[in-house]
Amino acid sequence: MKPKAEHLRLAPHLRRAIDEMVALALAERGSDNEQQSRAHVISEMVATALHLANDRLTMGELRLIRQSLREMRAAFTMFERFRALRKVAIFGSARTPRDHPDYIAALDFSRALAERGWMAITGAGPGIMQAGNEGPTPDQSFGLSIRLPFEDRPNPVIAGDPKLLKFRYYFTRKLAFMGSADAVAAFPGGYGTQDELFEALTLVQCGRSLVVPIVLVEGEGGHYWERWRSFVSECMERTHWISPEDTDLFTRATSTAHAVEIISTFYRRYRSSRYVDDLLVLRLDAPLSPTQLQELAQEFSPLIESGTMHQGDSLEGDDAPAGTARIWFRHNRRLFGLIRRMIDRINTLPHAAA
Repeated sequence: MKPKAEHLRLAPHLRRAIDEMVALALAERGSDNEQQSRAHVISEMVATALHLANDRLTMGELRLIRQSLREMRAAFTMFERFRALRKVAIFGSARTPRDHPDYIAALDFSRALAERGWMAITGAGPGIMQAGNEGPTPDQSFGLSIRLPFEDRPNPVIAGDPKLLKFRYYFTRKLAFMGSADAVAAFPGGYGTQDELFEALTLVQCGRSLVVPIVLVEGEGGHYWERWRSFVSECMERTHWISPEDTDLFTRATSTAHAVEIISTFYRRYRSSRYVDDLLVLRLDAPLSPTQLQELAQEFSPLIESGTMHQGDSLEGDDAPAGTARIWFRHNRRLFGLIRRMIDRINTLPHAAA
């Protein structure tokens, strides 16, 4: 039976008490819109928590909600300090020995990307995760571990680091991975690796995560991703369980150097994106010429719900700094693999003459 709306409302005196409490808790005072929005959202979170007092949830369910909120806050707070730096999430088997070609490849890959200023995020375990933490300097490495009855201890590279977090739940851990990563690198592994890879692909495919480069990497002489690609082709593409453009969401690298180049090239001209209402806004490091913009709009017209592509250095509702080059259009919220292609296309366009 669906509860009546009035049963979900708090008494006026409780609502006033929440608003007053949140106002006292805010470290920064002011009347600007962002601060008011922040206060409103936090008040709604407190109100939701108070509703739990009379809901018939078990103690286990209540503890799950409490722990989830704590884990999300810890992750978001930690990554906030490094928001300006690019990060790659590295997935792979915890069982890969140090002398395995995949371990060596993960070590070389994470080190090469760190030399370009990137930070690495791993699951903090042994195997590929340890290689991903070992390649960068300690200052460039994160660990997001999960409580398990086995493989529970963090690897010695990340152990004791303040950028190591321990999660009880997989879903909060995955949120921390995908909410913070500017790229994903998957190395060979088992169920957990495939779960993380398909989670990343699904989130991007459905528009629940920003389009990022997802690369498949392995050591010299390996055939893991070749066989995986055959499975995707025979069991998903040919049966039409995925769309043709969905395979553009991932790239199988031929070497660690190729993997690094794929990720670096993705951000050659493209910088970031966000939605402003139903407009998809792509921020660039340099504007396109009018001809380039027109050609882009024609080539990727299936993405446009109505109208055409626009360009400018400001857009109401977009929080990028003034003067940032950007293009925007009314997106149909589909064909995200095609957006991946469009970003690749933008990165190959020559810069327009000043």
